[in-house]
Amino acid sequence: MKIDGGLGAANPAALSGGLDSIGTAAKRLEDAGYAGAWTAETSHDPFFPHVLAAEHTERIDLGTSIAVAFARNPMVLAQIGNDLQHYSDGRFILGLGTQIRPHITKRFSMEWSHPAARMREFVSAMHAIWDCWNNGTKLEFRGDFYTHTLMTPFFNPGPNEHGPPRVFISAVGPLMTEVAGEVCDGIICHAFSTEKYLRQVTLPRIEAGLAKSGRTLDDFEVVGPGFVVTGPDEESMARAATGIRQQIAFYASTPAYRGVLEVHGWEGLHTDLNAMSKRGEWQAMGELIDDEMLDAFAVVAEPDRVAAGLLGRYGDCVDRMTFYALGGDHGADFWAPIVADLAA
Repeated sequence: MKIDGGLGAANPAALSGGLDSIGTAAKRLEDAGYAGAWTAETSHDPFFPHVLAAEHTERIDLGTSIAVAFARNPMVLAQIGNDLQHYSDGRFILGLGTQIRPHITKRFSMEWSHPAARMREFVSAMHAIWDCWNNGTKLEFRGDFYTHTLMTPFFNPGPNEHGPPRVFISAVGPLMTEVAGEVCDGIICHAFSTEKYLRQVTLPRIEAGLAKSGRTLDDFEVVGPGFVVTGPDEESMARAATGIRQQIAFYASTPAYRGVLEVHGWEGLHTDLNAMSKRGEWQAMGELIDDEMLDAFAVVAEPDRVAAGLLGRYGDCVDRMTFYALGGDHGADFWAPIVADLAA
């Protein structure tokens, strides 16, 4: 299993010294044996760090997990992805997500409708643009949401010696998951996924999408959920558990993720948590996540058993993963033996 690390907003410590620290942070991840370095679009741009990361690394994959697709258009992201694919010598992964309606319409002032269908068309449009640049085909993409029919030589960057970047999308619901299998190179499973949901819902819908495009799981990468509760002592384990319980509760309060709870028969929890979130009872919400729920969403183990726990749960169905650990101050030295065990 490949283990990835965070850059920028995906790892606030990496931005403690500003963008100047990104190159060093990326090189540190590469030297420690990580397979990839990801950024997230939260309070900082997700693309700028990879220009520096590409300059300071040679092997590690560089990707966004995620950049908000619907805040932009296919031409803009096709150009950014093409440039970063070139700068990184073919190591860039364009990881996209939809965000939710209020953020798209109220924060980005962009259109929202039919997210799964729109995402399918968005990715297909980018592929049409890259095909034009790389193979000289006429740009003639006409869809329900996007139309791209103009590409003059002045705006055409020409073939990329590394080809187009890989495209992953983040998905939880069945429709978006099937889109990932149909038009993408991989899926970024939300941390709010359990092994049961992954096996009963996510993987079958990925395979349904892959069948539409004449591919199999051998042609596809699954980035698995990575909640981990661990620490060097009981106090740090308890602190980590508290942090993860609160994060699980936050996600469980969101209507879009109710389907994960339904697989376990916990849909009533969503109603309670959603009401608490509207009252601002964020800390108390975590107290509703009992040990059974915590164990379903997270690998809870002492450090020397984390790798075995992850492999036992996901080893046969997940290709890569990023640790999602909260409430602790574990540094790179703490995670190094776990990464080594998983990469062995």
